[in-house]
Amino acid sequence: MKRGEVVWSGTWVAQRLGVELVGDEEISGLLGLALRRNPKRAHLLVSNVLGKHVPQSPAVVWRAGYDLGLRVRELLGDNAARRAVVLGYAETATGLGHSVADGLGLAPYLHSTRRPVDGVARAGGFEESHSHATSHLLLPEDPRLLAGDGALVLVDDEFSTGNTVLNTIRALHERYPREHYVIVALVDMRSPDDRDRLADFAREIGARVDLVASASGTVKLPDDVLAKGQALVAHHESLAEVPTAHTEPRSEPGSESRAEPGSVTRVDLGWPASVPDGGRHGFTPEHRAALDAALPAMAARLVAPLGDARRVLVLGFEELMYAPLALAREVEKGTQAQVRYSTTTRSPVLAVDDPGYAIRTRLVFPAHDDPADGPGERYAYNVAGGDFDAIVAVVDSTADTPQLHAPDGLLARLAEHTPRVLLAVVPSYVPDRAAPGRAAPERATPAKAAPERPLVPPTLPEPLRGPAFSSYAPDEVGWLLQDLSDVELEAPTEEREEAIQGGGAHYAESLPVEYQPSAEYQALFQSALEVSAARIAQAVGVVTETVLAERSPRPVLVSLARAGTPVGVLMRRWAQARRGLDLPHYAVSIVRGRGIDANALRWLAAHHDPADVVFVDGWTGKGAITRELAEALEAHQQNEGGPGFDPEIAVLADPGSCVRTYGTREDFLIPSACLNSTVSGLISRTVLRADLVGPNDFHGGKFYRELAEADVSTHFLDTVEARFDEVADAVDAQVKEMLSADRAPTWEGWAAVERISEEYEIHDVNLVKPGVGETTRVLLRRVPWKILARTGAGADLDHVRLLAEQRGVPVEEVAELPYTCVGLIHPKYTRGATGADGKAVGAK
Repeated sequence: MKRGEVVWSGTWVAQRLGVELVGDEEISGLLGLALRRNPKRAHLLVSNVLGKHVPQSPAVVWRAGYDLGLRVRELLGDNAARRAVVLGYAETATGLGHSVADGLGLAPYLHSTRRPVDGVARAGGFEESHSHATSHLLLPEDPRLLAGDGALVLVDDEFSTGNTVLNTIRALHERYPREHYVIVALVDMRSPDDRDRLADFAREIGARVDLVASASGTVKLPDDVLAKGQALVAHHESLAEVPTAHTEPRSEPGSESRAEPGSVTRVDLGWPASVPDGGRHGFTPEHRAALDAALPAMAARLVAPLGDARRVLVLGFEELMYAPLALAREVEKGTQAQVRYSTTTRSPVLAVDDPGYAIRTRLVFPAHDDPADGPGERYAYNVAGGDFDAIVAVVDSTADTPQLHAPDGLLARLAEHTPRVLLAVVPSYVPDRAAPGRAAPERATPAKAAPERPLVPPTLPEPLRGPAFSSYAPDEVGWLLQDLSDVELEAPTEEREEAIQGGGAHYAESLPVEYQPSAEYQALFQSALEVSAARIAQAVGVVTETVLAERSPRPVLVSLARAGTPVGVLMRRWAQARRGLDLPHYAVSIVRGRGIDANALRWLAAHHDPADVVFVDGWTGKGAITRELAEALEAHQQNEGGPGFDPEIAVLADPGSCVRTYGTREDFLIPSACLNSTVSGLISRTVLRADLVGPNDFHGGKFYRELAEADVSTHFLDTVEARFDEVADAVDAQVKEMLSADRAPTWEGWAAVERISEEYEIHDVNLVKPGVGETTRVLLRRVPWKILARTGAGADLDHVRLLAEQRGVPVEEVAELPYTCVGLIHPKYTRGATGADGKAVGAK
């Protein structure tokens, strides 16, 4: 071998057993070979990107799974991805499955486990034919997790014979039949015969079965490989034979212990109580968001005691792969050290100190989590001899036992090979089995047979009401939110825009600083309200009467906070004034890209008939929230079962032609769009941030009590209500005409936005905000680039022109514009998009 030449880590096994690895060009870079003590299979494919046996950059490990998840999402489409469930295999693929779920982004995750948990009933189980430890348990906290009919995505590190995965599908298909399965693996190593089995299997169960893999190949084995492999393992282990009583530390091939053991320091992570330690009982997108929010602070607690360490290993523990991986990724960002990641394992593998062999060294120590199958040896590979200046051992609290700290335990073994060992303990998540509706039978009930009225999580409170929360009267609206008034959530507009467009944050994770209108702007609002009050009153009457005629004689109004809330209050006032009806009215949070508040839906379903619920919003732009609501409610129905909610929104104005139930389709100024909280009960836009909103919490919101002197919320409502009588006849005539008309949405707004996005080379419809209301929001909350105004637009745009002038935003008149105006968010998305004076800078 020439100096500097890289040796494939499967060479040693290939030469001695006649094993041949063939396949894609990158297959040898992904895999090495080793020998294992296993009577069923001699060789072990050792992944270089899995983070199990070979320490690897955590970014590389995570990205390998994340990219596979992106491919699955592309295969399914976003709507089907929301209904999917990702299932990973213990122990090797638990972290990989988590990372695939990250890429998929919209689906919950569950991994099998070999650790039974008292009080948690099995939702299934299966055997792994070639493994040293075969029993897999499925222990979801929510028994409905596997009962939906969306795609099941099964994740393993390799797909070889396919026996394990196909046995899983067969067992689950009997309990929870579905139409689509997706198998995901780092490598597809099936033989030609095994490849034919997959199509035959799909026909057998009557479902579609897809396979997604990073690379494919196969292992060619001689007939006598098992016997030769066992003999080779026996020979090499005899050379390194040691006393079996473990009275002295074992030696590992190719490594030497330090003269003085390193120190062991415990680090308190501050792990959030609402976040499970992994997917053993289920891990939702909300859990993922909560973990992401907490990671920087936790990583900082680890980085500080690392000091000047040059090489750092973050070592996970058996099934606990994702939490250590997430921490390792964050540590990698926060230090100059070279960070590597791997985990301990149950799997017994021969170690041979040869550059052509995948497992160079082995640490042996006793199990330290009181395993159900009894005590035994556990292993950490390629750690000794790794020249690590520090090792961060991450275990769950179940495994933080005297055996972990024993003289021959994991921590002591690690301290023999590094000057610093940090111990970080993640709390073992134990489901609350006493919670209503949690008991899972061995054969779970499918979602379609779920109770008609889902049970409300016991922690959900009653709605917030004024004057304690909001300046509206208590009977006007109940807010299905949690009060975050005491939390500092505001950030400068430019910083928010950079974080949102750069992918570093979601717009709902922070709040813009509340715009305080100048005297000139307040005068414009008052003038606009006086001019448009009758017009708004007529639209309120039309939409309310349409709802009463077509949707429900006694509807439950549910406004999408916060723009929908003033409209919902006005609709309630119309029904009371004109029909003598006292309609329930609530406000709930919906977040683009995250869906509607599922806990709010559960509360509503427990207190009202979902068929009576009518969702209310202020106006439509391009229809993004309309689509978001429909998809979110469909996903909720799949998960919860029972009677479903009608996804159609009733809006005051529908200039985008996105809904059937509206007051008008004209794009005119609704004065409640001119201001922020001071025209919406002093309530902020809703907040969904993982460290503040747990799985059993409502989304959050703030009550700006300090702005009471500027509050015009009640004034706006009273001014419009005062015009109800004078528009009554016009409402009756218009409703009669509308009920017989074709009001099917044409989605003209969406088409126009797509055209504008391309014409102005923005290439992102989320940065195009059509209509007077949305344009106003751009000027108040975002970093505007320019405003497109329909030629000849009059007083409806006076406030837009004033705001644009104040922020230095050009207003461009356009003759053929389907809306009165369109706001374009600055496509540069950095703070460079504004000058030193805070005004917009033209795009190049």
